[in-house]
Amino acid sequence: MREEKFSRLSMLRESLQTCEISFFDIIGYTKEVKMSSFLEDSKKLKLGLKLFCVAAAGVVALFGIFSKQFSPHKISAFSSGPPPSYTGAPGEFNCTECHSGEVNSGPGVLTISGVPSNYVPNKQYQITVTLSQQGAVLFGFQLTAIDNQGRQAGSFSLIPQPPQQTQIVQGSVGGNQRFYVQHTSAGTIPTQFDTKSWTFIWNSPSSQIGRVRFFFAGNAADGNGSAGGDSIYTNSRPTFSGTLTTNFDADTKSDIAVFRPSNGTWYVLRSSDNSFQAVQFGTNGDKPIVGDFDGDGTADFAVFRPSDGAWYLLRSSAGFTGVNFGLNGDIPVSGDFDGDGKTDVVVFRPSNGVWYILRSSDGGFSATQFGANGDKPSGADFDGDGKTDIAVFRPSNGVWYILQSSNNQFTAIQFGTNGDQPVPADYDDDGKADLAVFRPSNGTWYFLRSTAGFTAVQFGSPTDRAAPADFDGDGKTDIAVFRNGTWYLLMTTNGFSAVNFGTSGDIPASATYFAQ
Repeated sequence: MREEKFSRLSMLRESLQTCEISFFDIIGYTKEVKMSSFLEDSKKLKLGLKLFCVAAAGVVALFGIFSKQFSPHKISAFSSGPPPSYTGAPGEFNCTECHSGEVNSGPGVLTISGVPSNYVPNKQYQITVTLSQQGAVLFGFQLTAIDNQGRQAGSFSLIPQPPQQTQIVQGSVGGNQRFYVQHTSAGTIPTQFDTKSWTFIWNSPSSQIGRVRFFFAGNAADGNGSAGGDSIYTNSRPTFSGTLTTNFDADTKSDIAVFRPSNGTWYVLRSSDNSFQAVQFGTNGDKPIVGDFDGDGTADFAVFRPSDGAWYLLRSSAGFTGVNFGLNGDIPVSGDFDGDGKTDVVVFRPSNGVWYILRSSDGGFSATQFGANGDKPSGADFDGDGKTDIAVFRPSNGVWYILQSSNNQFTAIQFGTNGDQPVPADYDDDGKADLAVFRPSNGTWYFLRSTAGFTAVQFGSPTDRAAPADFDGDGKTDIAVFRNGTWYLLMTTNGFSAVNFGTSGDIPASATYFAQ
């Protein structure tokens, strides 16, 4: 396939000065142009007409508009998008197989929106891929969604929009069939200057299958009639099965893990193979934080050091980094507030009730006054838009105050009492965080579920630390408490379990997602 494409590109270049070219779909009609007369006319019309035909011929090659037949004298072309399996996913190529230059070396940006942090089975999600680059005149893309084994995850549907901008093709990688959404010929034209967006529907799998990752590639073309000068980009975004808060081994389940302040060591019991892991990262006095700071689908170790206001991150893919962000007295918060699939560096400052957010998507900074001294920061995705919402639980009156990211709407709900531990998470698997508190005084969990309504479960004792997560991988957050080195789990699918892991004084890793 690759040799054939290169042969076609070479033949196209060699034939340009003598052949007739039929351009189909590029501008909505067919026009044949004699290259000899074209070159003569272009002397009069200067660069304009020349760029028209050369750019059109370039699109024929650059965007996978392959020839129906080849001869030394005439090329008839049609727009069908690139061949499958060029998203940069495992086992696939990317578009630099045909285009010169290094991937992701251009000045543009390739992004995706609409991907939920946690998907719900049998649900439709509207996904938009956007490619922007100053000076680009034509754009193309291809996207697929696969599970951890490289198999197709869910399916795609097109949104009718004349002329049709997207299409679905099928390919095979490593024996697995994969479906792809990609541009059509009409879908190469910019949505606005220097930018193109494509929107389609992802139909999530019929059941929880663990993490799903979207892989997508884009081409921002300069229309100069050659394979050079174009910019190729690749990117990816995960969506998770339920709330896998402490998923250190990238399987479908949260792992039991603790941070030991006395020696600054993290201890992890991996659910995938029941193996043990110890990582020294931190020191006594640090506040441990767990999150996916590099967006690779695996939980990362992190600590906030109040003494110097610094965050120290040990990312599973991107390695170590340190960020000065915060002051002594701030409360670190774990969450994806900009919806880019990566945990952001965030602190809540009780002294002034302000949330300070350092966004991972663009490195930008924001400050939002929302809360008061004594409030417990309780950010979660309450509206199901894929972004963590700013929220606080006020023990003095038992009220939750929520600022929804989807519409900037403010909500206040009385649910809880002084002494409760707020533990918002998705307990009913509808893609939205539920209001929940653990009441140590009577060892009872109280839930106000966004779909299933109110319920209460007695599970725990006054000295327990609430540490919920999805330990059985069914997409629902499980009730869990940590008690002096023993974990007690009440899982929605696998039932009750007790696991000795840790010691008195340890901090359960899944508890770091909630107010500290």
